[in-house]
Amino acid sequence: MDTIIRVTGLVKQFSDVRAVDNLSFTVPKGQVYGFLGQNGAGKSTTIRMLLTLITPDEGDIEIFGMNLRRHRREILRQTGAVIERPDMYKYLTALENLRLFATMSGMKASEQKLMEQLDQVGLASRAHSKVKTYSQGMKQRLGIATALVHDPGLIILDEPINGLDPQGIAEIRNLILSLSRDRGKTIFISSHLLSEMELIADSMLIIDKGKKLVEGRVRELFDPAETLVMVKTTDDERACKLLSQSSLHASVKEAGPAGISITIHRDEIPLLVNKLVELGVGVLSLESKHSLENYFLSLTGGQSYVEAAAN
Repeated sequence: MDTIIRVTGLVKQFSDVRAVDNLSFTVPKGQVYGFLGQNGAGKSTTIRMLLTLITPDEGDIEIFGMNLRRHRREILRQTGAVIERPDMYKYLTALENLRLFATMSGMKASEQKLMEQLDQVGLASRAHSKVKTYSQGMKQRLGIATALVHDPGLIILDEPINGLDPQGIAEIRNLILSLSRDRGKTIFISSHLLSEMELIADSMLIIDKGKKLVEGRVRELFDPAETLVMVKTTDDERACKLLSQSSLHASVKEAGPAGISITIHRDEIPLLVNKLVELGVGVLSLESKHSLENYFLSLTGGQSYVEAAAN
């Protein structure tokens, strides 16, 4: 598999704080790559080094097989980025903003091409509306449209869903998945919202205090046997008692206000539903409680959902 980003031994020191500490990782072509860490872990500092906004103290960065120090212009021409909240001209329309960014990128894009970009991010119907009338989620999608205006192979997004409501988060999630699956873009996305990364990332890197903790494909990094499922039924007390007497009894914890908490292998979740039906219990809801979050917290010393449910 081709590698789009290769980082080796990256170090960045600010006064007496080492923000990035000997960081190395690789980003495969065509993937959504999650860059995870708590606030202050060094994510934004790393991204700024990838975009040449700040200079590393040590280490090497290769993007598209080229050294970033020696081939800065060539690399940035193939890279799009949105850093935190995009800075748009709120008294201009979306189309005017996109045309301005295209000009700044040295492109002579036709109005048809720009409208296609807006359509791609779901904003074609609001192309002639001023940005000041946009929701935060719409502004974020417009920011991604400006990052796409020169059709880059790599898109870097720094906390793109911060501050969005559930609808805005879903819109950005669907857009990222579409860019990856339908257009073959490589997307490097930083976040501390683990539940979202579990939904969209193919691979991930977890850092803490500037150091790499783990890197790899999401499905291979955490134990599917430790999936916590919260089940709400028509009679939780009866369901909990019946399940405790069944073959699943070792996984069942006490029923609480949110339902019954069960630690189970992910592949056995359908069997759990079938068992409840066999026992004559109605299932009102079933929710998997983010095993990626459990994994992350176990690495960084926090308490997992599984531990919290047991207490």
